[in-house]
Amino acid sequence: MRAQHPLTFLGRVRVVPNIPARLKGLADLSKNMWWTWNPLARSLFRRIDLTTWISCNGNPLEFLRRVRQSALDAAAKDKEVLGLYDRVMEMFEEYIRSENTWYSKIEKKGSEFLIAYFSAEFGLHHTLPQYSGGLGVLAGDHVKSATNLGLPFVGVGILYREGYFFQDIDENGVQQAIYHQFDYETLPIKAARSKKGEAVNVSVEIGARTIHLRMWEVSIGRNSLYLLDADVPENSVEDRRLTARLYGGDHELRIQQEIILGIAGVRALRAMGKEPSVYHMNEGHSSFLALERVREYVVEHKLSVPEAIEMVRATTVFTTHTPVPAGNDVFGFDLIDKYFRGFYPQLGMSRADFLELGYDKAPDNRDVFSMTALALRMASMANGVSKIHGHVSRGMWAHLYRDAPPVETPIDSITNGVHTLSWMSFEMQGLMDQYLPKNWRNNVMDRKLWDSLDKIPDEEIWEVRRVLKSELVKFIHRVLYRQHERFGETPEQLREVDKVFQDDALTIGFARRFATYKRATLIFRDRRRLARLLNDSERPVQIVFAGKAHPADMQGQELIRQIQMVSREPEFLNKIIFIENYDINVARRLTAGCDIWLNNPRKPLEASGTSGMKVPLNGGLNVSILDGWWAEAYEMEPLSGWALGDDHDYPNTEMQDAVDAESFYRTLENEVIPTYFDRDDRGIPRAWMRRVRASMKALTPVFSTDRMVSEYVEKFYLPGTERHKAFKAKSFKRAKDLSEWKLAVRGNWPMVRLRTSVLESDSSEVHVREPIRVSAEVELGRLKPEDVTVEIYAEAVHSRNGGSGAEVTRIPMKLVRADDGGRYHVYEGSLERMESGEFDYTVRVLPANKDLLSPVEMGLVRWA
Repeated sequence: MRAQHPLTFLGRVRVVPNIPARLKGLADLSKNMWWTWNPLARSLFRRIDLTTWISCNGNPLEFLRRVRQSALDAAAKDKEVLGLYDRVMEMFEEYIRSENTWYSKIEKKGSEFLIAYFSAEFGLHHTLPQYSGGLGVLAGDHVKSATNLGLPFVGVGILYREGYFFQDIDENGVQQAIYHQFDYETLPIKAARSKKGEAVNVSVEIGARTIHLRMWEVSIGRNSLYLLDADVPENSVEDRRLTARLYGGDHELRIQQEIILGIAGVRALRAMGKEPSVYHMNEGHSSFLALERVREYVVEHKLSVPEAIEMVRATTVFTTHTPVPAGNDVFGFDLIDKYFRGFYPQLGMSRADFLELGYDKAPDNRDVFSMTALALRMASMANGVSKIHGHVSRGMWAHLYRDAPPVETPIDSITNGVHTLSWMSFEMQGLMDQYLPKNWRNNVMDRKLWDSLDKIPDEEIWEVRRVLKSELVKFIHRVLYRQHERFGETPEQLREVDKVFQDDALTIGFARRFATYKRATLIFRDRRRLARLLNDSERPVQIVFAGKAHPADMQGQELIRQIQMVSREPEFLNKIIFIENYDINVARRLTAGCDIWLNNPRKPLEASGTSGMKVPLNGGLNVSILDGWWAEAYEMEPLSGWALGDDHDYPNTEMQDAVDAESFYRTLENEVIPTYFDRDDRGIPRAWMRRVRASMKALTPVFSTDRMVSEYVEKFYLPGTERHKAFKAKSFKRAKDLSEWKLAVRGNWPMVRLRTSVLESDSSEVHVREPIRVSAEVELGRLKPEDVTVEIYAEAVHSRNGGSGAEVTRIPMKLVRADDGGRYHVYEGSLERMESGEFDYTVRVLPANKDLLSPVEMGLVRWA
């Protein structure tokens, strides 16, 4: 037999379908993320070739590379498909062109409004995996609502070529972290262009190296997200890996990525000719952007560092998502020196002054450079992501404001939301289309609109719920089949997958990041009791888990392994399952199909928690610890679910876990399960449906990113834009004046003295509405009376005394005369209470200036 000679090929070519002229708009449609929240757009691709759409995992760009030519040709001749195509393209073009938006109705003429939103991750859709969990999904939803509301808005992030890891669970229940290099041609990105049409490339100094970056653009409705990429030929092999993975390395990689995000991100916006009026830092990862902005003002506009800082502070927003000190990014001074030694002289700053910008103490008492401390010092507008988290954050960061009480730490709160149209299932949207006003999608935060839910019969909502759960069970079977097939199981064993879960069982979902404080295994404290609940043949219950633990978090991975092992025990077999590779696609399935969403973090460590917000959109209910968003939701509408635990403080976590687990069992046994299975003669659980309707009506308009973003606009974005315009006018006069004034106040503050007396009576008991008159003698040194505020400060004893949630009253005092040739200024005021109770009161002096957004932002308070 003659040996075969190897073939020699001239080259390789990819043959892609030719889109018929009648369907040419599909190319543009596939490249704008608008399709992700439009049911008809996704239906259009499915109608053309369902098999290919499914095999492409719902990715339209990949679909258009792989779809059968015959399917496209047939679609171009199919009247129904063409009718759907025309309708979708008309909606898309109208959306892009429309100027009748929420923002257009409040826009101030002549404003220079442009928001730049920086985040380390963005979760827009599972086909663009640039996110790890809730922070990224929140950022993606923020961007979507910004475009829906018509805001001039850009997002800035990093393009991770391998994204976050894919999670496989092996046959022993151990998490495997797997990374894939993405095919960029199947991602909805294009090269970012300057106003001149040139590709945008920037560079940034990281230590002694210059890193070159190209900028990519993702179209999201009317707006864009820009992503930085170090994988370019000009960089070394090692440096090209800098942007390969999200959260994939050590502290050294983290600081380099954050330099790219913050410093190169600002430079990229400049290269595109964009001048944002407000910069929004989503978490501390992007805080270095403030340093680059200071450098710009110093180098390009010849401002002093204090003047530049006032410009940056006036126009910067910071959102913190972390309720524990250990969760904030900090770097040792050695790393700061290594990567910023060349940055100090550009600012004309000493090393000590530079380090002071981010100085803080780590939980282990080390001196560190904190990204959150830097952000708070460089942003005049800051917020937590729920009311409780606002209280927690004010307490955590009170030490940055020295003499001010924790309750006055200048951190506001804006509770998170979710993008309604991304997270409400298409089946439920179809039901809404039948009963809600025609334009409901453009007005999801209008509470009155949702009163129309009263028109929908229970039977129709229940039928949608039945369909959603059935789809969830089918999805679970497909995922488990693939997983068990990977384990090498026999055909007989694979057929057992079909026995997992039932369409008629009460389905509980628990899916989130597997951090230990979220207590994923809390419900296993009494397994026999749990087994009785799950194995009741007349009232069956089943639980589905999903979530990733960071590859370095061995405790979180152990929780996953434990759940897998429990699920294989005879009493829990087919009743408890763990779905691997939790992502947006899995989250959409679970939040749509589960009857109950369980959340049992250790309070108050849940900053917000957005997964539970997605459940009411689809007719599900929440069972949760009263932490984060759920504390607000449950107070607003108790029928929207059930509260776990109580408000007591327990001496140790073991006792807290025992109490909360008992609350879970009792709530399920006595309330959740009986309500769900109490059916009328038509098979409808009427009491359950009353809760479903109440939950959808009350929570949908409030816990929406449309509402959330509108709050950012009104609280921060519009005021920040006005400050941007005012502070840069007349060669930055107001920034210079404020800087000079602060310098004078700080220099003179040690000379401020305060003596007080109570006029008429110093009795420890007064009657309601009986005034307590107070006099204060203030020595101001070189300051003028207009430089300060003198006020009575009162704090209710029943509130957390001196804490971040204290109940306080502040009453300005009036200057009545100057004594001793103007050396002393005498102030008087009176305090009267309208209700009985104990309170403490005193007098204090604070700096006062029209350009201070918070009277305590300088940390200067002189107490009596």
